[in-house]
Amino acid sequence: MPSSRLSTKGQIVIPLEIREWLGLRPGDRIDFVVDDAGSVRLRPALLDVRELRGSFAEPGRRSISVEEMNEAAAGGAAGRVGIP
Repeated sequence: MPSSRLSTKGQIVIPLEIREWLGLRPGDRIDFVVDDAGSVRLRPALLDVRELRGSFAEPGRRSISVEEMNEAAAGGAAGRVGIP
């Protein structure tokens, strides 16, 4: 079983065989998932876009289209289309 040691700065090195198994590359983000029994799982931080559904809705605020988002991003005018 691969193992690693925690540094004084709270850092660990993920063993090569684990990085390869997970397909991790430098700069990748990692999720640490703790279950009810206290076990911790390590997984690449991949987000299925379907998980975002409804997470940005604010009561009383209108939705904006992708086109409006693109225009705001291109023009640096986020506040003009209702994006905080």
